[in-house]
Amino acid sequence: MRVALDDRASDAPEVTSAFKWLGQALLYAAFAAVIGMFSWRPVYQHLAPDRALIKLSFSHHGQRLAECQTMSAEELAKLPPNMRTPLRCPRERSPVIVEIDIDGVLAHREVAEPSGVSRDGAASVYERLEVDAGAHQIAVRLKDSARGEGFDYERLASVELRPAQVLVVDFDPEQGDITLQ
Repeated sequence: MRVALDDRASDAPEVTSAFKWLGQALLYAAFAAVIGMFSWRPVYQHLAPDRALIKLSFSHHGQRLAECQTMSAEELAKLPPNMRTPLRCPRERSPVIVEIDIDGVLAHREVAEPSGVSRDGAASVYERLEVDAGAHQIAVRLKDSARGEGFDYERLASVELRPAQVLVVDFDPEQGDITLQ
């Protein structure tokens, strides 16, 4: 048995489809307008016009906590053949201690623990310090060993920071020096 469809029923899918397209276009336009509005409002300002930024950023392996030991022949004989190395070196490393003074005032001090399950990875430090633009005395101290007193590396510098300038404080292990870039 066939049922004849009238003309209105056959036009309904076309009208519904047109409304779907129109609704979808309106939603996309509204979404684009919101994205466009947030692209220029609110205004993002990285730093105040009279400020500069000092970034303390590095990743460094501290010194080993214990010295390597030479294994005796008796100790080596007790080990399986694949583990018989003449030196036994503990993996654990010292935490890295870093301090930064700006104009004679301690601005940041951090004790960065070594990463890894065995505490044998690099210690990472990242800190942002906003300062007034102009001349500053910067003292950076770094300790990467387990020795008692004092720091292993020190750097004192006079810098002239322009407004919105970023000064990066890093450690170069190849040169064994604290760098200011």
